[in-house]
Parts: sequence; C-alpha cells; structure tokens
Amino acid sequence: MAIRHGGAILAEQLKIQGVTRVFSVPGESFLAALDGLFESGIQNVVCRQEGGASMMAEAHGKLTGRPGVAFVTRGPGATNASSGLHVAMQDSTPMVLFVGQIARGHRDREAFQEVDYRQFFGGLVKWVAEVDQTERLPEFISRAFQIAQSGRPGPVVLALPEDMLSAAAEIADRPAVQVARAMPAPDDVARIEDMLGRAKRPLVIAGGPGWSAQAASDLERFAERLDLPVAVPFRRQDYLNNDSPHYVGDLGVGMNPALAKRLQDTDLLLVIGARVGDILTNGYALLDPSDLGKTLIHSHPSPDEPGHVYAPDLALACDSAALIAALADAESQAGDWVEWRAQARADYEAWQEPKPTPGPVKMEQVVSWLAEHLPQDAILTNGAGNYAAFVHRYHRFRSYKTQVAPTSGSMGYGFPASIAAKLEHPDRTVICFAGDGCFQMTCNEMSTAIQHGAAVIVIVVNNGKYGTIRMHQEKTYPGRVSGTMIANPDFAALARAYGGTGQTVTRTEDFAAAFAVAQNAGVLSVIEVQLDDEVLSTGMTLSETRAMGEQHSK
Repeated sequence: MAIRHGGAILAEQLKIQGVTRVFSVPGESFLAALDGLFESGIQNVVCRQEGGASMMAEAHGKLTGRPGVAFVTRGPGATNASSGLHVAMQDSTPMVLFVGQIARGHRDREAFQEVDYRQFFGGLVKWVAEVDQTERLPEFISRAFQIAQSGRPGPVVLALPEDMLSAAAEIADRPAVQVARAMPAPDDVARIEDMLGRAKRPLVIAGGPGWSAQAASDLERFAERLDLPVAVPFRRQDYLNNDSPHYVGDLGVGMNPALAKRLQDTDLLLVIGARVGDILTNGYALLDPSDLGKTLIHSHPSPDEPGHVYAPDLALACDSAALIAALADAESQAGDWVEWRAQARADYEAWQEPKPTPGPVKMEQVVSWLAEHLPQDAILTNGAGNYAAFVHRYHRFRSYKTQVAPTSGSMGYGFPASIAAKLEHPDRTVICFAGDGCFQMTCNEMSTAIQHGAAVIVIVVNNGKYGTIRMHQEKTYPGRVSGTMIANPDFAALARAYGGTGQTVTRTEDFAAAFAVAQNAGVLSVIEVQLDDEVLSTGMTLSETRAMGEQHSK
C-alpha cells in the first residue's frame, strides 16, 4: 500500500463506489480533494452556486438510482447547498454531500466560516458526520454510500477538516457497498392477491424510491393482468406509461377532481413504495387519518413509513421493484371492476382535454404539442410554480425516468436538474420548464451548461409574477397585491449573452418553429414564452381567482 493524502484516498474510494461525475463549487477548505480528483477520471462539473451544485447532484441520483455527489466549501457553501439536500430528503433520493471544514485544532473558536454540521444538518439529512482521522476515510465514505441507498434512500453529509484531508496515511481501500434489500415473502404476495380479490373498487398507487425501467414494465403487466386502475403520487408520472388504459392520473397539486373523488370512493388502496402524505391526500382532506374507511395495503422500503400517518391493514417493508415483479408474475384473476377502471381512465382522458386560457400564447396547446411530437425518451424537468401544472395535466410521460421534478416543491430546481440530465444522457432531448421566478433562482447555471456542453432546452414561462403565491394571495386577500410581482430580464437575450441561443414566443403558432431552432442549435437554448397577465393556472384566471376570494371574504 502506498502512502496517499486524504484527497487521493477519497477520490479512489469514489471510483470504487462507481462515481463517474461530481458537482462542485471550489473552496480552499477541500483543495486536497480537488487534487485527488485531478487524475481520477471522475468528471468534476464546476457550478456557479452551491444550491445549483447540490440540485444537480440530487437530479443525478434521481435519474441513476445511485448517489449523486457534490463538493462544497465550509460555511456559506454548505448553507447554500442545503436546498438540494432538502429536495433529496423529501424525494427519497440517494445523495452524498462532501463539505470542507476548518482545521481540527481551530474548533469551537468561531473560526472563519466555522459551522457545527452535525447540529446544522442533523434534522435535514439521513446521516451527518465529520471525519477526524485520514485513515478512516474509506470507512466513513463506505458507510455514507450505504446509508444513502438503504431503506428509504436519502442524503448524507460528510464534513472534511482541511488538515485531515491534506494529511497522508497508509490505508487499504474498502470495496463497493452492498445494499441490503428486503424481499417480499410468498405469503405476503398471496395475502395481497386475496385482499384484492375481495375488493370492488381497488386503486393502486405506485411511487417512491427503488424503481427501475423493469419495475415500471412489471407494474404495467400487473395492471393489465388484473385490469387495475393505477394512480401515481406527485411528480412520479413516469412510473407507468401514460398511454396505458390502466393509468388514471396523478395525485398531486391541482389534481383531477374526478381522481380525488375516486381516491375517496375506493374500497381498497394498494400503495407500493409511496408515502401517503399531505400532497397525495390534498392536505389529509381526502383520506381521514383517524377514520380511513377503506382497506389499506402499504408497502415501502422503510419499515418506518407504513403506519406513519395512516394505519394499514397490511404493512410490508420490502423492495418495491421486487414486490411489483412478484405481483406481476402471480396467477390471480381480475375482479369485477372493469367499469370502475374504465371510468377512471375516461376521467383522466377528459381531464387532458385542453381548457382554454386567455391570451395569444396558450400553454395548454404548447404542452399538448410537445406531448405529441417529443421522442418517448425525452426528459422533462421543472421546479415549482403554477406553470408546472400545465406539464402535469397535459403531457404524457411514456418512459420511466423521463420526469425529473421535486416532490418537495423547490423553486429553481428544474434548470440545474436539466443540466445533470443532459450530462448523463447527452443523446436525449432534455427540456426544462421554468417560470420566470423559478428560472431566476438558478439561471446563473447557464454558464455551467455552456462550459460543460449541456445543450438543454429551457422553456421560460413568463407571466411577470410569482404566480402560485399570487393565486393564494388573491384567494385569501383579494386585490391586495404585495410581494408577488417581479421584474424580469429579456431571457432570450440573457441566454445569448451566456453563449446560447434565445428566442421569444408571443403567439402559440410560433412555438413549433422556435422549438425546431432550439433542437438544432446544439447548445443551451432558451425559449421565453410570454403569457397574458390573466393566466394564473390551468383552471383559473387572475380575475376569476380574485372574484372567488372576494366572495369568500364576504
């Protein structure tokens, strides 16, 4: 064994764990790690702000199922990066964040940029630790990757004191981690089949971590064999081909009212991998935690999740992909629910019929056009805002891992996520939808996209306001506009300033030509879509929302 400094040990351990790309904003606190990466063969994607770097790492983990990795410096670097950690935690995404730290001998003096990371990140991530001994780096890194991927996946933080990282040690590397996965027992599968057989109005909800393209295919086989309706949670719409007659919609923000009613009316819920939380239940209003009134079968990789809010009749802690494969291969027969499933699908298709919005640019038509013309493997990303509801309602996701969006509702996420997606899949079309407010939170990462050749297409939906907050403001305090209007740059010109292409669309009929230009550009492209001021959501205008608020306030 050769003597190596901590940065070299770290880089070699990352290679062993299968890491091929990391995202970073450099800092003097982890110079040895940067040196270790120099000859490692691991791509170091240098970003413009730590929030963007951590969101790229999270998106990488979401796309690949393997931990996304980011490096940030101490103090402000770490605090900036916390936004991506929150996404990873709520979205159950495997991720490892390495944070530079002050020298060990300077602790507890409030040294330059000193932060107690165990205290700061303690409630935000699955595990946080500080590596005090260079020779223990393989041990800590191995444990970090194991925790990030086990049970319910999530983010892990390792703090690296700069003197520990630059010190040398002679230590053996650890092998790639083997993540334990609980398999469903044959009796569990048989019991699920028996309970389904007694149902009259079953509904499957499939989501959460640990899925794969094979699992999505198995879900479709299972649904077809038993003629089951399948819904998905918020921003998990790519878990089942939306063209399937068994796909009935998403239980997310602004969900189809007919699907919401169906969730209430079902007599058996089979939840595979998803958390049954406030978004899925519309703030716990659709399902009463104290009196569910229906049979609940809840399977999740983490034993802590079933029963967390709703008491299940059957609780399983097992790998979701393994369970759905076993259910797909079982031999039970469909029950008497053909009409129930068919009507659920009809409700979904009716919900997809475009509802006209005011103004010369109609987002419902833009998204519907994309749904018809995009390749089936095109990846769509977005952050948070009412603009995203047009994507949720009108686009059809036909392949697994074509939707990359934060279930945590984090603004600014879509653009960094699209860069990570394009770097991982350079031959696929990658589109980022972003509101004008959402895009401006991370639009500085256009420089990152240009530098690293991520030729993403960004569709900036510009209505000159924080639309979601304005909607709630008008409902609650109608006509009292405060803090929700924003000034915007010329987004197309800004993209050109960074070295990309930029276009502005003011009429729906001009969008297709603008998109063709963006597709052929071979470089970062921004299409700014200018909406009428009245456009607020897929179902309500600004005036209608204000009138509703005024009526409620009387």
